Order: sequence, then structure tokens, then C-alpha cells
Amino acid sequence: MGGGTHTVNTTDRLAGLRDLMKKPEHNLKAVVVTSEDQHFSEYIAACDERRAWISGFNGSAGCAIVTLDKAFLFTDGRYFLQAEQQLDRHGMGMPDVPTWQDFLWKNLEQGTRIGIDPTLISAKDAETLKTSLTPRASELVSLEKNLVDVVWGSERPARPQNKIFPLPDNYTGESLPDKLARLREELTKKNAKAMVINMLDEVAWLFNLRGADIDYNPVFFAYAVVTHDSATLFVNKDQFDSEVEAHLGSNVEIRPYDSFFDYLKTLPGTLSLAKESPIILGTKVSLAVAEAIGHDNVSIIASPVELMKAVKNSTEVEGFRNCHIRDGAALTRYFAWLEDQLNKGAVLNESQAADQLEAFRKEQDKFVGLSFPTISSTGPNAAIIHYQPTPDDCAVIKKDQIYLCDSGAQFRDGTTDVTRTWHFGTPTDEEKRAFTRVLQGHIAIDTAIFPINTTGYVIDSFARRPLWQDGLDYRHGTGHGVGHFLNVHEGPHGIGTRIAYNNTPLKPGMIVSNEPGYYADGSFGIRIENIVVVQEAQTRYKFGNGYLKFEHVTMCPMQKTLIDLTLLTSEEKGWLNAYHAEILEKVSPLIQNDLLALEWLKRECSPL
Repeated sequence: MGGGTHTVNTTDRLAGLRDLMKKPEHNLKAVVVTSEDQHFSEYIAACDERRAWISGFNGSAGCAIVTLDKAFLFTDGRYFLQAEQQLDRHGMGMPDVPTWQDFLWKNLEQGTRIGIDPTLISAKDAETLKTSLTPRASELVSLEKNLVDVVWGSERPARPQNKIFPLPDNYTGESLPDKLARLREELTKKNAKAMVINMLDEVAWLFNLRGADIDYNPVFFAYAVVTHDSATLFVNKDQFDSEVEAHLGSNVEIRPYDSFFDYLKTLPGTLSLAKESPIILGTKVSLAVAEAIGHDNVSIIASPVELMKAVKNSTEVEGFRNCHIRDGAALTRYFAWLEDQLNKGAVLNESQAADQLEAFRKEQDKFVGLSFPTISSTGPNAAIIHYQPTPDDCAVIKKDQIYLCDSGAQFRDGTTDVTRTWHFGTPTDEEKRAFTRVLQGHIAIDTAIFPINTTGYVIDSFARRPLWQDGLDYRHGTGHGVGHFLNVHEGPHGIGTRIAYNNTPLKPGMIVSNEPGYYADGSFGIRIENIVVVQEAQTRYKFGNGYLKFEHVTMCPMQKTLIDLTLLTSEEKGWLNAYHAEILEKVSPLIQNDLLALEWLKRECSPL
């Protein structure tokens, strides 16, 4: 999600990398430094922050390409402002090209040897790249050692090895043996001998385990291989105790994490692999995995585990409902406290405020930690979509500016992610109109009814239509999947303009965010985000295969004084009044001992 806005001098780091590129054993004219770790995690451990270290840009999405005389950073619209503020202009540039992949064959000279760590690029991306480079006589070179790691040297942080613990069936709603049985059914359907699971959240979900190796994500470093009669977990055994061993029982064999690639090389012989009976790999598997097994022995498809994990069972959905009510109590206490402090003349910066919100969340039952760094942003900082304040470099919250807070928590029964936009003074007409258009887009998604097999790509425009009426828009998706006490962002589904969202229809039980926004660069930002559950809809008629709708589970008011009521329809006003009445009913019992918060909630939830 990104962090501060300070610039890092990368001159020496780039010089060290270029020295290695020139060595005869490498003979490289370019090196690709991706954001990914070997498990293609969105959030990564400090030891895997190679692109951030070499470029100085710490947003969660991006890629750096370093040549012998230049360096380039590629990121998306969420991070344009942050990248401009963080990049060392002596080290990095921002070419106006569609993708970093296209840049390699369009902008680099013919015959270029391009180095890449094969554990950090997907097999599919690597194949596409190699195909595009062939006409240019350029070559993608798999490196045995990551050159950024070599330059980083002893200063590179160690890989985390934190405690792993089991998540009981009363939270997961499905046992480990039952999940393995379901996966094996998928292997049979696909005539596959095995599946390699390399995504950390998929491993955690499948084995009903959780950890803490990556900040904000309750996952641990591991791989897994599941065949028709065995399941092997590659993990550092020192990270768990007898409770985990008892949980895994005879269902799972444990092998060292570092033995994974050597094990893969044995599979073609032991499993008698062939194109007709391959090993399944998910689309986010590394080139190194495919090479270890052999390209002719694998089938790269949408991960069956990812699809299974995306559809929550009734126990998981109920956990989402419950944890969002508790989260709503913490948010209510926070926003009431913040308003009271500002009215009293307190001077609070964005980081101090975020710390107080975390303190309120810590008091809630089943709280484990935050689900991402809190985006506590005032005024112009709110226009930086994934801004994150740092204690020594952030703004003071001002009553006469928009305040945007995007935050979430990990609870043992679910994961939360909520954004609210407030103004503690008198908003301008421009701010009110923009907020209202965002609110209308949010309501349009919340109340949408759509046919079964509809994707989030199809309904994304529902959220943008009110903004488009005023010539406004936003440079991010409208919604992402959310894990159950897992990663706050998960696929494969979502709501947005990315064509990939058209590949996976929304299904009952899927969790997705609803978060349209608007950002006036250098002035203010607005986002309203709830978490919703896809549900079956009861319609008057039954044309086709049926219809779906959303159920919102986030319980936090939306500021009425930021609304231009002349823009709202009677139906939209009715929706907001009903939503606020629901919040008051569900959250107020949890804050009876906080009179300030209780009175604030009653005021904010009063009818329009």
C-alpha cells in the first residue's frame, strides 16, 4: 500500500548492480527487478523488497528495469503521485510506455541480454517475454543468483521465521481432510497427477494454518505439493510446535522449505508425468518451478485452490459479519474521538491518529493485527491513493480539510477493510458534490442485482456512472476480493476495468470490496469503501438462470454533512437511512460504556 514520500538516493546501489551486470559471467545489458517474492505475494517481507531497495519507490505495485546507463520505474495510476515524490531523479525515469514488458522489446536495442531471477517471474510472463524478444534477437537470461541480493549484501534483512498456528474448524467451516479431498476431486477431473501450491495464502487456507511471516498477512513461507495419495508441506519445522503437528496428523508430510526445488526435480520420475497426465500449476507460479519439473510435464491453469478459497462457506461469511460489527465499534470510537480532539484544538498528525485507531481495534475480541498499514491522510495527502503516513514525515490533520481514512484489521473470524471520508469543518461545494457522486456510485454497487455468471468487469461502470456525469473518475478498481483471516486483497474475482476481472464470474459466497473514489491532485481525495458478500437474489421473475446481489457487512456511518442532498434520489436517501439504522442497531450495544462514541453514533446515524 505504500508509505511515506521521502526520496532515497539510489546512485551507489545502481552503480553496484551495473558492475555485476558487466562481469563476463553475466554480460547483461539490462536487469528486470520485479516487486514479487518467490510466492508472488502482494505484500512482501523486508528481505524481498528488492524493487523498493534499488529504486527508492515503496508502493506495492511496480517494476524497475536497470540498463547500463539508465533506470526506469513502471507503476500504475494508484501510485503516480507517490512515485513522483519518491524517485531519485538521478537514478530513475518514468517512460511513457504501456507496460514494462513492452518496453523490453520496443525500447532496448537488438541483441540485448536481459537478466531476471526465474523465481520472481511467472512462467507465463516469461514465455510471453521470450516470444516478444525473439524478433529482436534479445534474450531473457535466468540468473542463478539475484544480483540485487548480491549488491544488497549483509544489510539485507533475514527471512522471517515466525510462529505458525492452526485455525480451528469452528472458524474455517471445513476441515483439512475435507479440503484435500476436494482438491483431489479437481485433480481427477483434470486428469492431473498432482498440484503445486506456491501462493502463501493458498497454502495457509488449504492446510487451515496461519502465521506471521509477512506484515499484515497471516501467512508463512511454505510450498505444498498434493497428489492423489499424499500431501507434502515444505516449511521450516522450527516455526511450529506439537499443536500444529497434531493438526496436520498423518494427512501431511513435512519437508524443509529449502528442499522444495530439489524435490520438484524428482517428480517426473516418481509420478510418471506426461502432457496427458501433468502436474497442475497456478497461473502465478514461477518460471523456476516450471523449469524444475519440466515444461512438458506441467499444465498452467487457474489455480483450483484459489477458486475454492474465493467462495466462502457459511461459517466464514458469518465470521465476516461478526468481525465487521466489532470493527465498526472501533471505528465509531475512533472517529468520535478524533472529531472531539480537533474541536478541542488538539494538534494531531496523521500517524498519531492512525495509532489511536489501532489502539481502539486492539480492544476488540479476536483481534490479531492490522490487515494493511492505515491510510490516514488529510488534504492533499488524501489525493495520493495509497498514501501511508510515517511518524516523522506526515501532515497535521486540519479541520478545514478532507480527511480520508482507509484501514482494516485481521480477526480470527475474518478480515476487514473500510474507507471513510470526513470533513470536521465546513466542506466546499466542490468537495460535497464530489463526495455525493462517489456515494451514489457506492450505492449503485451495493444495490445492484445482476444475472448469474456476471463478472465484476461488467458491473464496474455502475460505480462510475454518477462520477462520469460530472466528468470525474478514479484510477483504481472498484472492488477486490478479501481473504478470510487472510490477505486483504485476494483473487481471482474483483470489480474493475482490468480485463482479468472478466475471467471469473461473481458467485454466492465471494467477498468483494465496494470502493469508488475521486482524487483532486494536490487538493483532496474521497473514497467510500464497504465489504460486501455476493448472495442469491430473489426477483419477481425468473428469466434465465437466476440473479445475484450484494450484502454489505461493513458497519460504519457515512458523513451526512458532506452530502449535496439535491443530487440524491429518494431511493438513495432511503438506502442511506436504512444503512445507518442497521449500524446503530448492531454497533451501539458494543459501545455502551463510551458515551462520547455512543452519542456520536446516534447523531451520525440519524435519518436525513
